[in-house]
Amino acid sequence: MTLEQLAQIVAARASADPEHSWTARLLAKGPEKCAEKFGEEAVEAIIEAVKNDPEALASEAADVLFHLLVMLHSRGVPLSDVMAALDARQGQSGLTEKAKRSTK
Repeated sequence: MTLEQLAQIVAARASADPEHSWTARLLAKGPEKCAEKFGEEAVEAIIEAVKNDPEALASEAADVLFHLLVMLHSRGVPLSDVMAALDARQGQSGLTEKAKRSTK
């Protein structure tokens, strides 16, 4: 599965009945709750990385990616915008790119 396919699933489930869809239920709680859930999943991934449990980390990373897409959807930010931002960073040092952001 690609991130684009997962983003399409999130978009499709957004209009589902919140009684039958976790995605719809989370989105119904608003963008702030979506962001909170993303943060929780990110912390869980960090914990598994520190514990050096590759299997658990892979599972938590999947949760992070899913909840990132839900959070983006909740704010109307398409995955294509994120990919465009990544494309714009291609061909330059990460240090250069980071320096450009810090001067804004």
